[in-house]
Amino acid sequence: MSLALFLTFRHPAATANPGELAAAMRLVAGLPGLSEGLAMIPAATHDPYLDDGRPPPLVLQLGFHAIEPLEAALHGPAQDIAATLASLHGADIAEQAMLTRRYPVPAPGKGSCTYLVSYEGEAEDTNTWLSHYIDHHPPITARFPDVRAIEIYTRVDWCSGSRWRRENALQRNKVVFDDTQALTAALNSPVRDEMRADFVQFPPFRGYNTHYPMHTIAITR
Repeated sequence: MSLALFLTFRHPAATANPGELAAAMRLVAGLPGLSEGLAMIPAATHDPYLDDGRPPPLVLQLGFHAIEPLEAALHGPAQDIAATLASLHGADIAEQAMLTRRYPVPAPGKGSCTYLVSYEGEAEDTNTWLSHYIDHHPPITARFPDVRAIEIYTRVDWCSGSRWRRENALQRNKVVFDDTQALTAALNSPVRDEMRADFVQFPPFRGYNTHYPMHTIAITR
């Protein structure tokens, strides 16, 4: 099993100070049980179908193989990480733990640019909605030119010792590319039209979705 803890910092104007971010990443690297750490900051691209405005100034994605170390991180250490980010003082910080699902691509790799998607709301029938998405969307996404990774995240329940807002996105996903140029080329390829055609076939859903291009930095121990 692979779990992802998303910590999303939202602020209308602030950006993460590079030195503070480096310090926060060092703390992330020391979390017990961490299997993967990623820091995502805003990037720019062109999607012919969407413009969801300014991305969050920072998203931390922390991977774990069990729920216990994820929950332990939220009972103190993760709050220490946030405290290092004075440049994001006043940001709305939200957390969500999710199950990670990975899908094959023709030429896998780490990549440094992520298109991060979130579906905020509720489906009329959650099983039908998720089943359609998981059965139909990854095979189309895998046809993007030069895509390096595809992951889909679905909800789990978790315990937290933080005072942050708990998010309850129905589903998140990300598509990873080498850089912003590769992401932009993919979003303006015919595959993007196929994805849009599948989107309009989704089962009923009440809510909204966001799509944010993010520079992605791997956090290493």
